[in-house]
Amino acid sequence: MSYLVSTRCKLYYEDTAESDPSAIDKPAVLFVNGWAISSRYWKPLVGMLSANYRCITYDQSGTGKTIIKGYNPTFTIQGFTDEAAELIEHLGLQVSRKLHIVGHSMGGMVATELCLRYHEAIVSATIIACGIFEETPYTFLGLFFLGGLIDFSMNFRNVFHLEPLKGIFIKRAATKEISKEYHDILLEDFTQSDKNATNAVGRFSIDREALRTYTRHVLSLSSPLLCSVGMADHTIPPEGTITLYERRKAESEAPTRIAKFMEVGHLPMLEETAEFASELTKHFEFAEQFYKSKP
Repeated sequence: MSYLVSTRCKLYYEDTAESDPSAIDKPAVLFVNGWAISSRYWKPLVGMLSANYRCITYDQSGTGKTIIKGYNPTFTIQGFTDEAAELIEHLGLQVSRKLHIVGHSMGGMVATELCLRYHEAIVSATIIACGIFEETPYTFLGLFFLGGLIDFSMNFRNVFHLEPLKGIFIKRAATKEISKEYHDILLEDFTQSDKNATNAVGRFSIDREALRTYTRHVLSLSSPLLCSVGMADHTIPPEGTITLYERRKAESEAPTRIAKFMEVGHLPMLEETAEFASELTKHFEFAEQFYKSKP
């Protein structure tokens, strides 16, 4: 458990190499969080992967233990990418092809930018529940209503401590049952996240131009990509991730794979941890062999 001080913030991160020095020589995995959540929800997954991988998690500005008071961070895709980039370089992960990046939900947008920036260091990319959609009037109407839901959620977020709204909040995130510990973590993170950061992230996640840029960039990634989706996701429709996979398969020469989790919602790392860890491991191993076989 450490802090990295930058012009943006005092960034809290955890690196399994701190408690296990042998992890320095293992392939590294950087986990990029979704909207209004700290890095704590990765812990069960890290526990399963850390025997073979150096796992790094961190709290983005506006969440968890990262300190922004007295700093002036920008809450944009570029700002969050710069923040993660400083951590990558602080840990020296940009110097060799040993880095896997896993981005969840909004974190998929940041992960994509990191993969473009450090394309010579990246072994693989994994995007969880951060798809693309065809631009139709129906899609834009859905984004409009989602923007309204974000505004409502932020203005009245303390009501989610009360039942039945607490149960509704959790069920929207996780379709399958998760432990009470993580019920409480998800709710605490959401209600205590910085309001300005959370609003900004919610807005750029549904901004049309930001989504168009994301589509172009994810299609241009040269590293192997895993698209992971819970088919019972009530937060972000799973069709978007399937469309992303199909577009990549059709338009990119880089390897693209998909992992579908039936009856799973927005949080496969908590809802089916072992199965998700297995899919990630297969993807990491595939990508490592892909680069070894290249001339």
